[in-house]
Amino acid sequence: MLFTITDLEQDSIDFNLSLPAGAIDYGQEAIQLGELATEGHAEVLHEHRGPKEIVADIRLKGSFSGAFETPCARCVEPVKIDLGASFDLLFRPPNVDNTGAEHAISTQETEIGYYENGGLALEDVLREQVLLSLPARTLCQPECKGLCPRCGQNLNELRCSCLDGTGTEGRATLADLSSKFKSVKR
Repeated sequence: MLFTITDLEQDSIDFNLSLPAGAIDYGQEAIQLGELATEGHAEVLHEHRGPKEIVADIRLKGSFSGAFETPCARCVEPVKIDLGASFDLLFRPPNVDNTGAEHAISTQETEIGYYENGGLALEDVLREQVLLSLPARTLCQPECKGLCPRCGQNLNELRCSCLDGTGTEGRATLADLSSKFKSVKR
């Protein structure tokens, strides 16, 4: 769904949609399971910056909810998580804040996005909001054992035969390296 300045100048737009899985590409970060429900309101806000300069901002206020799969941080098995959040966002035309000089930006300015080509795609906003809502680290279970660093076996499913558990293989490698360093010093 595209919100254009032309349409929003005539009237604000309320939306209540269900987007099917696959309608938005979240990259490798997440896979949408089922419908993504979203509802909200889009409107134009006119910012007066002087007698002849008026900036048309798009304000998008809404919420979303849906089920997603993300990879476990240790074993990369898919983990189902339910996400939902509200948002209240402001978007400006590109280059409207470009003064040419460098300056420090305020916290309030970091929360402003920019739209291009006279409009804003709801799907782009939802992609960003879903990705921002994902937990920083997802585990399939708190005691996930992860993958074997040598063969890649999921250690939650099966113990691999790479290491016998005594650590002798690692010690032998270290002993071999130690002897090599001693011979180089001579």
